[in-house]
Amino acid sequence: MIRKLLIANRGEIATRIIRACKELGIKTVAIYSEADAKSIYVKKADESYLIPGDPIQAYLNYFRIVDIAKATKCDAIHPGYGFLSENPDFARYCQKQGIILVGPKPEHIALFGDKMASKKAMKKLGVPVLPGSDGPISDLNEAKKIAKDIGYPVIIKAAYGGGGRGMRIVREEKDFEDAFKSAYGEAKKFFGKGDVFIEKYIENPRHIEVQIMADKYGNVIHLGERDCSIQRRHQKVVEIAPSPNLDSDLRREILRTSVKAMFKIGYENVGTIEYIVDENNNFYFIEMNTRIQVEHTVTEMITGVDIVQRMIEIAEGEKLGFLQEDITTRGYAIEFRINAEDPTKNFAPSVGKITSYYSPGGPGVRIDGAVYKDYVIPPYYDSMIAKLVVWALTWDQVVNRAQRALDEFIVRGVPTNLPLLRAIVRDKDFREGKFTTKYLDEKLPTFKILAEEKNLEDLAVAISAALAAYHKL
Repeated sequence: MIRKLLIANRGEIATRIIRACKELGIKTVAIYSEADAKSIYVKKADESYLIPGDPIQAYLNYFRIVDIAKATKCDAIHPGYGFLSENPDFARYCQKQGIILVGPKPEHIALFGDKMASKKAMKKLGVPVLPGSDGPISDLNEAKKIAKDIGYPVIIKAAYGGGGRGMRIVREEKDFEDAFKSAYGEAKKFFGKGDVFIEKYIENPRHIEVQIMADKYGNVIHLGERDCSIQRRHQKVVEIAPSPNLDSDLRREILRTSVKAMFKIGYENVGTIEYIVDENNNFYFIEMNTRIQVEHTVTEMITGVDIVQRMIEIAEGEKLGFLQEDITTRGYAIEFRINAEDPTKNFAPSVGKITSYYSPGGPGVRIDGAVYKDYVIPPYYDSMIAKLVVWALTWDQVVNRAQRALDEFIVRGVPTNLPLLRAIVRDKDFREGKFTTKYLDEKLPTFKILAEEKNLEDLAVAISAALAAYHKL
C-alpha cells in the first residue's frame, strides 16, 4: 500500500501527479532546484525539499532523491517523464532500497531504452520493423555500406537517446558523411555515447502511437491510439486521440499487434508503443516509451481512465479491474503544447518573466499548466509551459473548440508558439484531418497569420515591459 509518494520531476507533470495522489489519499513529497523554488508544484505538494547545486542534476541525482524518499518515509517514487523516467539503473536502485518505482520492470526499461535491442525483440514478437542496421554503429565506412545496401533515403538515429537529438535524414549518398558525423557528435554530447543506427526513411509518414496498460497478473489492454504527426524538429507539438485519418482495419491491426507483443514479454504498468505508417498503410515499430507520456491527457479525455492513478494502483499490486471490452472511446481530444519559444526564429526557446497569463476554460477544455503571472521561466529546462487539451464529440466540433480556446489563451512577456497553434487550427488541411510528419515543414512558410500575430505579440510584449518599468518608478 502506497501512503506517501515522492515525485522525481518538476513542472506540469509534477502537479498532475500531485493531483492524482490527492484523490487517492496519498501524501506527496516534491523535490526542486533553486531555479524552481517558486514553481506551482512546490506549493501544492504536502512536503517540498530543495536539492541545491546544478539545476538539471537536481532531478538526475537519484542517490540524493532516494535518500530524501527514505528520510521522509515515502513508499514510492513517481518519475514522471524525462529525467530519470527511463533510467534502468535508477529503477534497480529503487528496487534495492525497497522503494516502489511507479513504472515497468527495470529489465523492460533497459530493453526499450536500447533502440537496437528493442527493435530485434519486437521483430521476434511479430511486430513489423523498418529495414536497417542490426546494431549500434560508430564506424563511418560501415555506416556508408549499410546505407547503400538499404537504399536512400535513410535516417540516422542516436542509438541511446531520443527526442530528435542525434537524428539526421539523408536523401543522397554525397550528403551521408557530413550527416553521420553531425548525428554522431550530437548523440555523444547529449547521451554520452555517439553510436547510431540506420534505417530506411519513410517519406510523409503518419506518427501513430498506442497506449498500453498492464498489471502484474498478465492482464494487458490498450487505451486506443494517438496521432502525433504534427511535429517540429522531430518533437511533438499537437497530439490527437483517436487519429482522425486512420483506416479502421489498420487501427484494429495496430492495436491487436501491440497488446499481443506486450503480453508475450510480460510487460507491467503503462507504456506507449510508437509506429510510423506509410502512404500504403504499412506500419513499422519505432520505439517504446516505458513511462507516462506528455500526451496521456488526450487518451484520458476520450476513455475516462485516469492513467496516472492507474499507474500508481498497478505499482501497488492491484489488478487492472477492467477488461478490454470495458474500454470505450467517446469523441475526439486534441492536446496543444504551449511552448515558450519563437516559431519565427527557428523555435528559439524564450526565457524571462510572464507579465500576463490567462488560460481558457469552458466545456471540454483542460489546462495542465506550470506557470502563472509574474513567473520567471528559467533557461535550464524544456520550453513547454502548459498543455491545452480540448474534447468534443466530433472532429469538426473539437477543432472549433480548439480554435476558440486558443484565441482565449493569453501569455505576455515572452514569445510563445500560440500564434503557430492558432494558424494550425485554421488551416484547411488540418481541419480535414490531412497531415503527416511533414505538415509543419510544408505549412510553416505559408502561415501568413503567424507573421501578423507575431507583430501583435511583439507589440504586447513591448507594452508589458514599458508598463512594468513604469510601475517600478
